[in-house]
Amino acid sequence: MVEHLLDYQPPIDLLQDKIILVTGAADGIGRQVAKGFARFGAETILLDKKSRKLETLYDEIVSNDWPEPTLVVQDLNQLDTARAFEIGAGVEHDFRHLDGLLHNAAYLSMLTPMHSLEATSWQQTLQVNLTAPFLLTQALFPLLKRASSASIIFSSAAVGRRGRAYWGAYAVACGGIEVMAQTWADEVEENTAIRVNTLDPGAVRTGMRKLTHPGEMTNSIRAAEDVLNAYLYLMGDDSKHIRGQAIAL
Repeated sequence: MVEHLLDYQPPIDLLQDKIILVTGAADGIGRQVAKGFARFGAETILLDKKSRKLETLYDEIVSNDWPEPTLVVQDLNQLDTARAFEIGAGVEHDFRHLDGLLHNAAYLSMLTPMHSLEATSWQQTLQVNLTAPFLLTQALFPLLKRASSASIIFSSAAVGRRGRAYWGAYAVACGGIEVMAQTWADEVEENTAIRVNTLDPGAVRTGMRKLTHPGEMTNSIRAAEDVLNAYLYLMGDDSKHIRGQAIAL
């Protein structure tokens, strides 16, 4: 399946008229995927805490004559139930439904032994990587149910399937994402048109990768645009039959 995902050739109208929300859209994979979604026809809702980078992304999308995006400035570390439902209400007001939700935002402070991990770092990591995706999915769920075919992608990592020394709260959060996605997928399989999957993009040249692998030869790993086709496939209708899968590139 991995080769198929990376070699997938999306039709230019793959996401035409679809409404897709992307978290962590200002940088790295999120930025490239958001542009890709727009290029293939989607109206994107771009969520990130970095307002200036969101604005430059907006300008880049509009300058290419792709559908105009909507910007949501939000620090996921500050997201609570009320704010999540406020975001949902805004999406409902503007679009009435939602065809796709990509949970791309991630936070990792540093690699450290569990016995040295500070409680504040633990809490922030779980908040951004696990609790915020839960709150947003819950708030946006009614809008996803209204779509004729909706896709939820939870970003994950290998440490969420097998713990590794020093990855601490990030590994725990990714493990939680895997189980949460399986639970959502099982609950919606029979009575909705929503499909839920996790996607581990593997080693990709991002700011987080530089933090966890200092000194790594960057030309030995993929660039963010190299994994775009996998996200396009899972978000488009060609993947309607893919449900409840933990996919690693």
